[in-house]
Amino acid sequence: MDNRNARIILICMEIEHDVLIVGAGLNGPALALALAGGGLQVALVDSGSLAVMAEPHFDGRAYALAHSTGRMLQAMGIWEDVQDEAEPILDIRVSDGRAGEGASPLFLHFDHREIDEGPMGHLLEDRYLRNALLARVQAEDRITLIPEAEVADQAVSSGAVSVTLTDGRVLTARLLVGSDGRASSVAARAGIRRTEWDYGQMSLVAAIAHEKPHHGCAHQFFMPEGPLAILPLPGNRSSIVWTERTVQAQACMVLDDQAFLEALRPRFGAHLGEISLAGDRYSYPLGLSLAQSLIAERVALTGDAAHGIHPLAGQGLNLGLRDVAALAEVLIEARRRGEDIGAKPVLERYRRWRGFDIAALAMATDGINRVFSNDNPLMRLGRDLALGAINAAPTLRRHLIREAAGLTGDLPRLLQGRPI
Repeated sequence: MDNRNARIILICMEIEHDVLIVGAGLNGPALALALAGGGLQVALVDSGSLAVMAEPHFDGRAYALAHSTGRMLQAMGIWEDVQDEAEPILDIRVSDGRAGEGASPLFLHFDHREIDEGPMGHLLEDRYLRNALLARVQAEDRITLIPEAEVADQAVSSGAVSVTLTDGRVLTARLLVGSDGRASSVAARAGIRRTEWDYGQMSLVAAIAHEKPHHGCAHQFFMPEGPLAILPLPGNRSSIVWTERTVQAQACMVLDDQAFLEALRPRFGAHLGEISLAGDRYSYPLGLSLAQSLIAERVALTGDAAHGIHPLAGQGLNLGLRDVAALAEVLIEARRRGEDIGAKPVLERYRRWRGFDIAALAMATDGINRVFSNDNPLMRLGRDLALGAINAAPTLRRHLIREAAGLTGDLPRLLQGRPI
């Protein structure tokens, strides 16, 4: 081999980044910022344009951020950019019933005053969190943001992983992270299979303006067709996640706004007075989607690329950001010890840390949906009695409040509000 060919091979194998992340939704930018804060060089690739990523229009999406997630955003310097737009969750009321008949007299009530940490969480619109993350990413010298870029291929070689973009560019790194959603191309190319099933349900998502104040109370109303979540936004507004059987949901989506509200009112109830739409309506098919492994050779998955669960507990984004916090801590600590951050022993630490939590929450949400999304009289009686019994047991209730706030388990440092 002549010297010229040797130089070409060395140039091709030069590792440009420590970590290459595909997907710049929410988890991808959060991971990029956490890693950059630990001194790693990161490339963040997404098929969307910067204009689409920074879209200021409210599209109906809002997230119930657990208390621990708020601590993570605060530790990363993000919270100060969004806190004025966030609405504290002070109470959660869980009840069972039928549309038009109201809730069962047996219900479960979580009060934030039963724990020392403060609000159980906050509601925050997608646009505010997305733009805050994007602004921080663009201001960080250790992050290379590559928008409007499609990944055509990926390959693993000794000590590195590379991706080829559709425009011919080749990017190399020690580790490739898929944060590219349930249909993750990163996972597929790495040979990671998925376990999936359809719930036969759709979620209708919209913002609702109402006459009376919500006082920071979130409601989860279980009906035979699926749950309705009413989540407090700033002002006299709430975000709804209304789950129906697919056929009924599709029929609701083609109604005009007034007819849609007429269908919603028997389910929403009168506790907040008159209601009206405060934005557009959206619908999302529901199903369970779990990657059969969180890792492959020099590949790790986070967020929806790793798991897609039922939205009834509002834990989807919180679960993804727990992945981010754990993976960032594992990689930064490995780098400080001089380890190869893409090596299997390092990635195994991430898999062991996150695997049980993901499986447990997926099974819990799946089971709750199956138990509550039916009209069997015996099951209705059993779940109503269970809600009432839990509500009457202060120790168990406080434990569940802490669970909802994300304050239990082996928390990564960021979720404790501490830097890595």
